[in-house]
Amino acid sequence: MKVLVVGGGGREHAIVRALARSPQSPELLCAPGNPGIAAEARLLPIAVTDVEGLVAAAQAEAVDLVVVGPEAPLVAGLVDALQAVGVAAFGPSAAAARLEASKQHAKEVMAAAGVPTGGWTSVDTVADGMAAITSYPAVLKYDGLAAGKGVVDAEDEATARATLVDFLEDRRFGDGRVVVEEFLAGEELSLLALCDGVRAIPLAPAQDYKRIFDGDAGPNTGGMGSYSPVVGIDAAEAQRIATLVHQPIVDELARRGTPFHGVLYAGLMLTQEGPKVIEYNARFGDPETQAVLPRLRSDLLELMQRASRPGGLDGAQLEWADAWAVTLVLAGAGYPERSAAGDVIAGLEHPALDAVQVTHAGTALREDGALVTAGGRVLNVTSLGDGPASAREAAYAAADHITFDGRQLRTDIAQRAVERQQG
Repeated sequence: MKVLVVGGGGREHAIVRALARSPQSPELLCAPGNPGIAAEARLLPIAVTDVEGLVAAAQAEAVDLVVVGPEAPLVAGLVDALQAVGVAAFGPSAAAARLEASKQHAKEVMAAAGVPTGGWTSVDTVADGMAAITSYPAVLKYDGLAAGKGVVDAEDEATARATLVDFLEDRRFGDGRVVVEEFLAGEELSLLALCDGVRAIPLAPAQDYKRIFDGDAGPNTGGMGSYSPVVGIDAAEAQRIATLVHQPIVDELARRGTPFHGVLYAGLMLTQEGPKVIEYNARFGDPETQAVLPRLRSDLLELMQRASRPGGLDGAQLEWADAWAVTLVLAGAGYPERSAAGDVIAGLEHPALDAVQVTHAGTALREDGALVTAGGRVLNVTSLGDGPASAREAAYAAADHITFDGRQLRTDIAQRAVERQQG
């Protein structure tokens, strides 16, 4: 069995590790990968957006399954191209991946499927955007892909106007509309589900920390930490939520002739009226994956193989470790406004890190062999424990040994879980 994982971040490193635990003992390849993944899979120097190159490599290597990590190649049609030449792939088609590629399209699908979400309108001018805002805070979302940075909770008129100018006139992320959305109050929840085009099976719940600073202050990022499980969301509640927000989407996309295979990520707000969808992603979340997959005891490779086939997950049962997982993100200087590169990373050889899982998100090897930063989010540290307090303590203790110039690390990851469990 030969498996090619597409991507080069912390999510893909976590996926490679989980696949390596499979009883099928797969030979693992990763394109393009990173220095951390290189210790666990053979790297192929192919960009995630090089659809033609990835398809050619999958054929040349006689790959049995391609697992697509990031959203960009999914939206670009990598799964479609692989299937056209008879290579099995885990992930949705480009048509199904529009659920993430367009916020407006996602809202329209939610409306057709009867999924609860906040009120919204789509605009393409600053004037129309300002007119659409009825109260503050207001949520402004760039319609296309923005690497987790295209959402702003505007607290006042000045911030709203500046954001609309940034998105629509300065075209920070390119041409695209803006979705003006009702602000939802409550607690966020990330719930991912494996989908086979027919059904959605929820994974363990997680919570993500989007803002750069403690106390959820500062701009949104791709995610600064996560933990799993979540107090109050047991298996029965996770299934209830999946029935409410995942299964109707799978049903609606199947009705449209664009069945969803892969992982459907639902970012939710637990409001007083019940769960409401903030956004959908068409792939594993990052950094939720780094906290969820280490707890999975089922064979991830088998589940991915089954999900790639129509109805293949029929009867699938997922098993989870009782342990808690806490994942910390170590980000580089200036993130999320910019991504520093070339800062030397030290401390990874410390014995304290042997007891945790370190995944590489944005690293590179210099010509002299030194490991350096090469992205906004640089490393992830994940620790398992018998509760959130012990997992959190171990993760922070290990992370303290890792240093690089300008390192950013939130100090409150999973603190709310500790407080809730303690009553």
